Amino acid sequence: MKVGLIQQRNTADREANVRQLQTRIRQAAEAGAELIVLQELHNGLYFCQTEDTAVFDQAEPIPGPSTESFGALARELGVVIVLSLFERRAAGLYHNTAVVLEKDGSIAGMYRKMHIPDDPAYYEKFYFTPGDLGFEPIDTSVGRLGVLVCWDQWYPEAARLMAMRGAEILIYPTAIGWESSDTEAEKARQQEAWITVQRGHAVANGLPVVTVNRTGHELDPSGQTRGIQFWGHSFVAGPQGELLALLPDSEEEVRVVEVDKARTEAVRRWWPFFRDRRIDAFSGLTQRFLVK
Repeated sequence: MKVGLIQQRNTADREANVRQLQTRIRQAAEAGAELIVLQELHNGLYFCQTEDTAVFDQAEPIPGPSTESFGALARELGVVIVLSLFERRAAGLYHNTAVVLEKDGSIAGMYRKMHIPDDPAYYEKFYFTPGDLGFEPIDTSVGRLGVLVCWDQWYPEAARLMAMRGAEILIYPTAIGWESSDTEAEKARQQEAWITVQRGHAVANGLPVVTVNRTGHELDPSGQTRGIQFWGHSFVAGPQGELLALLPDSEEEVRVVEVDKARTEAVRRWWPFFRDRRIDAFSGLTQRFLVK
């Protein structure tokens, strides 16, 4: 399967961002992509640097304007697209939601972000209710997609549950970067940890991983910090954690990467982690902490 990654720098002009995404989706499709993955909250700036009730005006229903416009493009090009939207479910109820569009433009399925961070410059708990759709893969014409979102990527349990339910590939739309006051050594540690933990999910589950992050600098509207420098580095890892593609940190790029889903069978025969799991001893995982 050929997967298209679109790593983009966004501005406050949401319509321009969407036009650019649509142009790049066309480029990826022309290069042979069958599945195209966009970054987290791709229509606009990463608004969670501050807490502002006016931002809720950006949220949209699903189905809604984005699923309609990108759905028409998916149908025209005959590709599957993974969107990442600010969902308005009801008054006062909002989610960070990934939507998978089938190649006929229909909605194949949705995933609502389960793990919601609340850290300086990432005040997501103010905006997003934790997901309630579980860790369920989405069936499409290109395979069974285990779609998760950003902060979910640090949790091996999320990847494992997607794999246990038959996901053929793990996909992470992402928005993560550096705060400017961090030292260069600390920035390097953070980025390396981010790549390493996701490559670990590929190894532990014998599945390819596709991660698409935004790039560029986005100002903090409050002026309390110097904003976020999103670190790009979108990548694809194979089922042994091998890097099949790694995009740059500060450049926009469209990259089409070939992923061999059939390798999962071979890798799981060599490394039968699912066979040897001690499921009789894992009940503690449902507890917050176990030290008494």
